[in-house]
Amino acid sequence: MDGTGAPDRGALRLARTSNAPAPQLSARKRVHALLRARIVSLELPPGAALSENELAAELDVSRTPVRESLILLADEALAEIYPRLGTFVSRIRIEAVYEAQFIREAVELAGLRRSVTRVGEADIDDLRALLRAQRETVVDGGADRFFELDEAFHQRLLEISGHRTAWKVVNTAKAHLDRARRLSLPMPDMIESMVDQHEQVVERLAARDAAGAEAALQRHLRVVLDDIDEIRRRAPWYFADPGS
Repeated sequence: MDGTGAPDRGALRLARTSNAPAPQLSARKRVHALLRARIVSLELPPGAALSENELAAELDVSRTPVRESLILLADEALAEIYPRLGTFVSRIRIEAVYEAQFIREAVELAGLRRSVTRVGEADIDDLRALLRAQRETVVDGGADRFFELDEAFHQRLLEISGHRTAWKVVNTAKAHLDRARRLSLPMPDMIESMVDQHEQVVERLAARDAAGAEAALQRHLRVVLDDIDEIRRRAPWYFADPGS
């Protein structure tokens, strides 16, 4: 709600997006999307076994789309298939985290530079509505909800640039990075710190301060790299040995 008691325009936009009916997907695409989301969210943690038979029964599909999905996940380095042994969720590879960060930073900073010349008041209102929703997760301790709102925030930034499909490139590239980011959220005051960083980006963007906005976004995007050693110390079993 805003100060008049009316719903936030940006919050309404989020509600419309989240409640919109999903397009019909093939069984393979549906299974792949679901398993990928579970892996990225750590619901299926690194090292977890992926049984074709069990997944087919759970998802009410034949083994064929499950098998095809596991092959796709292996191509993304999110699963590892060992003949006669089974299929397992891959452990997080540090080199993949850095590679994903490089791609994400390049795309998002390029988009932000363009956004500074295109941003309007409605765009800023949307971003601020997302910030208010993120602040609520600081109180509620909702890491999963914050992650969704964080994704929506960065996607909205790219939309302002006019490159609406660029988020697909970023989202496809950053699965290993997202798993590391998920592990960072329970760290003390991490969510509140990230919301503060988002707010700095929005305020610089609202002021049409290109250099300030870019510097703020770059600092924000690199936080996970600054914390990666601590994340690995807390959960070493989630990470692959370097060079393995």
